[in-house]
Amino acid sequence: MAEKNHRLCVSCRQTAHRDRLWRVVRTYPHRQIQLDTGMGRSAYLCQQASCLQAAKKKDKLSRALRTKVPPEVYQQLASRLDTHCLDKLDYKV
Repeated sequence: MAEKNHRLCVSCRQTAHRDRLWRVVRTYPHRQIQLDTGMGRSAYLCQQASCLQAAKKKDKLSRALRTKVPPEVYQQLASRLDTHCLDKLDYKV
């Protein structure tokens, strides 16, 4: 049986606890794409540059959410990635 609160990354297909993944949501009934909150269809993505690039290049988020993902969402995820990397560097120093 799968562990509780684990989700699958749409890009690399690895499972991880949902706290370690970004959640992208297509809200119901408005079909808007947003990050982290909301009710509707969800897709999860690892907090890694390689997963973000592959998801954008191969349009994996759009296929998982069954709607077009605007470029602004990818920009928000990229800025989160930059912040996430800086936090790791500050922690190591």
